[in-house]
Amino acid sequence: MKFNFVAIFFIILSSLGFAQQKKSKGDILFFEYSYNQAIIEYQKELRETKLSNAQYLNLADSYMKIGNYKKASDIYVDIFQKDTTMSKYHFNKMLQSLSKTSELEKVKAFLATKEDKLPKELLENSSFNYELIATNSNDELDFEIFNISGNSEKADFSPTFYKDKLLFSSDRPDGSKNIYGPSGEAYINIYESKMDLQGNVKDPKPFKGISDSKFHRATPYYSEELNNIFYVLSNSDGENLQFSDNGKNALSIGMTTAQGSFKFILRDPDTSFYYPFYEASTGRLFFAADFGDGYGGTDIYFVYTNDGVIMSSPTNLGPRINTPGNEIAPFIFENSLYFSSDIFYGLGGMDIYKSTIHSDNSFSIPINLGPGINSSKDDFGFIIKNNDTNGLLGYFSSNRDGGKGGDDIYGFNVKEKPGLKTLALKGKVVNLTSNDGVSKAQVRLIDKDGKLIKEILANENGEYNVEIPFQNNITIEATKEKHSIFSVTYQDNELEAIQEKAFNMGIKFLDDLVEEQEGQTVIKLKKFYFDKRQSNITPEIAQELDKVVDVMTRFPQLQLRVESHTDSRGGSSSNFALSQKRADAIKKYLLEQGVQAGSVLYSIGYGEDKLLNGCKDGVFCLDMLHNKNERSLIVVLNYNILY
Repeated sequence: MKFNFVAIFFIILSSLGFAQQKKSKGDILFFEYSYNQAIIEYQKELRETKLSNAQYLNLADSYMKIGNYKKASDIYVDIFQKDTTMSKYHFNKMLQSLSKTSELEKVKAFLATKEDKLPKELLENSSFNYELIATNSNDELDFEIFNISGNSEKADFSPTFYKDKLLFSSDRPDGSKNIYGPSGEAYINIYESKMDLQGNVKDPKPFKGISDSKFHRATPYYSEELNNIFYVLSNSDGENLQFSDNGKNALSIGMTTAQGSFKFILRDPDTSFYYPFYEASTGRLFFAADFGDGYGGTDIYFVYTNDGVIMSSPTNLGPRINTPGNEIAPFIFENSLYFSSDIFYGLGGMDIYKSTIHSDNSFSIPINLGPGINSSKDDFGFIIKNNDTNGLLGYFSSNRDGGKGGDDIYGFNVKEKPGLKTLALKGKVVNLTSNDGVSKAQVRLIDKDGKLIKEILANENGEYNVEIPFQNNITIEATKEKHSIFSVTYQDNELEAIQEKAFNMGIKFLDDLVEEQEGQTVIKLKKFYFDKRQSNITPEIAQELDKVVDVMTRFPQLQLRVESHTDSRGGSSSNFALSQKRADAIKKYLLEQGVQAGSVLYSIGYGEDKLLNGCKDGVFCLDMLHNKNERSLIVVLNYNILY
C-alpha cells in the first residue's frame, strides 16, 4: 500500500535517513519494506545473538505489516513490560495489535497504566469511538462506492479536485521517472484525469502544470481561490537529491502558480513535510510533519501564509486531533476537518476521521467515518465536494481487498456527509442576571425514556463541550446547586440545527432573586402600591408579580407566603380587611399565571399591625413615611430548609 511509502517512507526513512551505522540484514530488509524476508532474517539473527529493543520492535512492526497481529502484540507487550518508556509511536502500535486480536480489555488495561501520562483527550476520543462503532453503522446512508477506472496495478492515491479534473499521485512507470531504490518502483509523480458526471475517472496522464522533476512529486492540493497548486517534492538541485548533514533526504512543500512560477513554502534539510491543504478563508496552510516534539509520529499542523510567504510558526492542532499514532491528509469541507490516523481505536490500520470545527477554532471529538469509507486495511486521502447531480461526490485511497493495485482511489456518491452520526454541542452556561459564566455547572443529556446518557461539568468560565452518539430525541439540561434548571427537548432536524453554532444555556442563581427583609427571605421585587383603598392588580403590580411567576417556574420547589401590610391611615379593622383582600388578590394572580396552588401556602393580611416606623395612629407623618409601611412581601418559607 502506498501509505507504506508515503507515510512510512516519508515518516521513517526521511526522518532517519541513511545514518552511518551498522545494520543487520534484517534491518536492511525491514527498511526496504521486505517484511516477510525481514522476519526470516531477524529469526536467524535471534538464534545467533540477542536482538536490540529497536530490532525487536522492527520485528513486531514486520508482523504488523503482514497481518500477524498476535505475534506482533506478543512482542510489543513483552517489550512494554520490560521497558515502560516505550515510544508513543510503538505504544500505539501495541494497542493497535491488541485491538486487532479482539483483546479490548487488554487495551483498556494498558491505557489505565498510562492514564496519568496520556492526554485526557486521547482517553475521551478512544472511549467515545469504541462506543460509537459498537452502537452505530452507516446503514442509513445510501453509499455508492466505486473503484475508479483510472487506477493501475501500481499505487494510486491522494486525489485532489482540480477545476473539472482530478489530480492524484502514482508510482506507475511512465518513462519520465527514475526507479527509487528502496521500493523498486518509479519515483512518485502527479497525474491528471477528467471526471464524468458520476465521478468516474478515466485515462490519466502525467500532469504538466508543475515543473518537471526526476524525483518525487506527490500529494497535490489545488486552491481554486489562489489558482495555485501545493504539492510535496524531494529536496534536490534538479539533477541530484540533496542530503542534510545527518544523511537525510527530506521532502518539502512547494507551490506552483497558474503562470508556472514555483517557490518552496516549507523546506528543511532534516524535516519532511507532507499532505498540504490550503484554507483560503484564513490563509492557513495545513500539513503533516514530525518535528520530534509532537504527540506521536506525524502530527497535523498549520501555518499562516500570505501569497506563499510563511507568516507564522507551525501550530500543532493539539491532542484532540493528534495522537500517539500518525495523523496525515487534512481536508476541510463545510466546517469539518477530515484526516486520517492509525490510532489504535480505528477499524483498520489507517482510518479516516471527521471533526467539527467550532467557532473558536477548537475541535470536537474526531469520529470514525465507519464501515464503507473505512475498512480493515488502510484508508486515507479523503476529499469531498458538492455535486449538483448526485448530492456529494468524494474520493479516498485504500489498499482494501479487491483493488487493482497496491493502493487504489475509490470514489463515492452520497446524499449526506458520511460518518457515524453524533450530537456535538459546545457553548456556555451563563447566569441570566449577570451574564457571567456559571463555574462547574452540570450539563446533562437525557434520552426520550428519561435515562441519563451523559453528565459533565462546565469549566471555571462556564464553558462546556459534550458529544454523544446521535439519538432522535434528546433533552438538554444545565443546572447547579441553588440555580434554576435549563431544560429543553429537541428532535431530529432540530438537533442538526443546534450543532451549527454555540449552544448557550441560561440559568438563574436563587440568591440573585431573593433578599432579606424584616428578618425573612423574600423574593426580590421593586416596591409597588395598590390604588388607594383598592385591591385590584394593576398592570404595574402585575409586572412585578410576573417576576414571582418566573422564579416559581425556575424553582418550583419553593414554598411561599404572601403578606400584605397597610399604613395606619384609616380604621384598624378596615385596614386589616383591605390587606387581606390585597394578599388574596396577589395569590389569585399568581395561581392564574400558572404557579401551583400547593406552592402558595398562605396569603395573610396584617393591616397596620407591623409598622416599620413610628407613624401610628395619632402621629403626624409625611406621606413618604406612611408609604414605607404600605407594602406586600412574597416570603420564601423553606429557603433555609432547601439550602
